Amino acid sequence: MLTGLKIAVIGGDARQLEIIRKLTEQQTDIYLVGFDQLDHGFTGAVKCNIDEIPYQQIDSIILPVSATTGEGVVSTVFSNEEVVLKQEHLDQTPAHCVIFSGISNAYLENIAAQANRKLVKLFERDDIAIYNSIPTVEGTIMLAIQHTDYTIHGSQVAVLGLGRTGMTIARTFAALGANVKVGARSSAHLARITEMGLVPFHTDELKEHVKDIDICINTIPSMILNQTVLSRMTPKTLILDLASRPGGTDFKYAEKQGIKALLAPGLPGIVAPKTAGQILANVLSKLLAELHAEEGK
Repeated sequence: MLTGLKIAVIGGDARQLEIIRKLTEQQTDIYLVGFDQLDHGFTGAVKCNIDEIPYQQIDSIILPVSATTGEGVVSTVFSNEEVVLKQEHLDQTPAHCVIFSGISNAYLENIAAQANRKLVKLFERDDIAIYNSIPTVEGTIMLAIQHTDYTIHGSQVAVLGLGRTGMTIARTFAALGANVKVGARSSAHLARITEMGLVPFHTDELKEHVKDIDICINTIPSMILNQTVLSRMTPKTLILDLASRPGGTDFKYAEKQGIKALLAPGLPGIVAPKTAGQILANVLSKLLAELHAEEGK
């Protein structure tokens, strides 16, 4: 149990509701900022604005997956008010206060460093990335079905990257009967692709492997689908770019070539916000329990 921990949940979308639900069940005291339009009430949770949080008592601050903008603005789906997280807020917290977000940026990292507070980027954790690959692949299947007029079964699919998400995507599309080849760089990944019964190729040779594919699924967050590669594709190819913005595709050139290319990061929060929220909630509760034990509260 996390009894007595005081937590500020600032902004977020439907995923945050699962986090709040999980934490209230463990008898934490929660301050909600950016939820004034939320009708549902949570026992032990108090709605307030960002300047009303008793920062001197706060053990942890939980931000949305998207963290903040470069100016500190926090995304608030359940409020029309602008919420800005400032260094002066963090300066008021106890030294042990931990800030959690999905990703980060220069602004957030700077104010956390200036305040000397620990910042945990949840999406860098292997466990969350692997769990999230499940709703990600379901969303990818949904997009593939919506934007093609043929079955996944029997189609030619190229998956770029064999990271935590790419592996799940490659395995699942192969299980659906697609002919899957996977592009990677490391010799270990190329060996793993072979072990999985799929066709490996080095990403340096990508332009030689895109001429006959129906669906190209990218998970690499760098410009890999450039003009040279896209010029080898046929207009029938569907590109699903799952990498973080701005993705790994030259979208303007793809459009010029008549290739449909979709940037689709953050699929878990779109296609399965409840499950995505539960994934975050379960990991957060474990991390907060560790904090609780360290502080001896």
